[in-house]
Amino acid sequence: MELVELNPLSGALVGLPGVNGLSTEQRKRLTIAVELVANPSIVFMDEPTSGLDARSAAIVMRTVRNIVNTGRTIVCTIHQPSIDIFESFDELLFMKRGGQLIYAGPLGAKSRNLVDFFEAIPGVPKIRDGYNPAAWMLEVTSTQMEQILGVDFAEYYRQSKLFQQTREIVEALSRPSSESKELTFATKYAQPFCAQYMACLWKHNLSYWRNPQYTAVRFFYTVIISLMFGTICWKFGSRRGTQHDIFNAMGAMYAAVLFIGITNATSVQPVISIERFVSYRERAAGMYSALPFAFSLVTVEFPYILVQSLIYGSIFYSLGSFEWTAAKFLWYLFFMYFTLLYFTFYGMMTTAITPNHTIAPIIAAPFYTLWNLFCGFMIPRKRIPVWWRWYYWANPVSWTLYGLLTSQFGDLDQPLLMADGVTSTTVVAFLEEHFGFRHDFLGAVAAMVAGFCVLFAVVFALAIKYLNFQRR
Repeated sequence: MELVELNPLSGALVGLPGVNGLSTEQRKRLTIAVELVANPSIVFMDEPTSGLDARSAAIVMRTVRNIVNTGRTIVCTIHQPSIDIFESFDELLFMKRGGQLIYAGPLGAKSRNLVDFFEAIPGVPKIRDGYNPAAWMLEVTSTQMEQILGVDFAEYYRQSKLFQQTREIVEALSRPSSESKELTFATKYAQPFCAQYMACLWKHNLSYWRNPQYTAVRFFYTVIISLMFGTICWKFGSRRGTQHDIFNAMGAMYAAVLFIGITNATSVQPVISIERFVSYRERAAGMYSALPFAFSLVTVEFPYILVQSLIYGSIFYSLGSFEWTAAKFLWYLFFMYFTLLYFTFYGMMTTAITPNHTIAPIIAAPFYTLWNLFCGFMIPRKRIPVWWRWYYWANPVSWTLYGLLTSQFGDLDQPLLMADGVTSTTVVAFLEEHFGFRHDFLGAVAAMVAGFCVLFAVVFALAIKYLNFQRR
């Protein structure tokens, strides 16, 4: 950070080009810094000053010079450099149109070696005082100048003493010593899986913490939704005397699950799309493999969704006047937590299997409709045609509603008045007869809800590993 003069920006978010975050010049310095982490002996750069104004280009090249002063070699192409930038280089590899070499050697102080080499050619005009040697060398070696002088600059270089010296150096450096051994690596990556995972987790933790547009807004939305649903469904949880009371309580749970769940799934998609785009370059550079990257993105969501579940659960549970026992409240938090997790992982998964976050919501939307239709609220499981009943069991929302309703009302033996106003039964019997919900099945329901989280997270990780939508 100090070498590339980025210490003042150590706490900044990189952001999106042209939208927010670092400027173009700062991004170039950051890209250089990222490559220096591996402590390379040589760095290749392709036009590091392109797209920059004179001041920004000077800052970048000062950074490059700082790196060279540490003993590293930098090879870079340069486009229309100023005098100061051009003379910051030690050596020049100069080719004319067609790729033929016409100069390769040291520049010298104030480009004196380069200027002397070309001025020694008969007919080449002398450089004026204060003129840019980079611009001058392009002018005097143009195709038109070759025709005027009748000189092939490539042939002139091949016959020069400089060419002989350069060739001798190349041949000497190309012969390995007798004691040298072939370079081999025991593993593809420098660090084991756990070290890669912890590094990616540390990075994503900082990225999330510095991205309030995603995290803070999500919490704010959760507070608003919980207050809205809590006041709309005021004391629904304490009313258990009639069939409609049970339907009202289930409807409140059903609406909240879909509202917050789909919001989570939609809001995470652009975040994952950006992180995946960044990972293409970093994975290509061999920094880490796909699975540690993917699983760290999964892990970093855990604390944020836990806070989200606590916010929603505490507010809605109290306003809805559900039964305040430790077991029932913890069951409620458990199902809300894992429900928000699988919705978030589903959004991540749809992003991973599609090219970008524009297409991901289009792919995800039909499944929200199917989950809504087959969750067991609008059409109870026992009334779904047999040939469609399998999708009820494959629907994560149906398991969530099963768990939420059963954990709150599945152990109540109190009388329940049916919709006809005459018949009565118990709450336990009604849940089993109408919905097919049994309280003794609650453990299996909890396992299924957690299983959907694992399923979506694993598919997300495999998609990150095997699907590459990069266009270059």
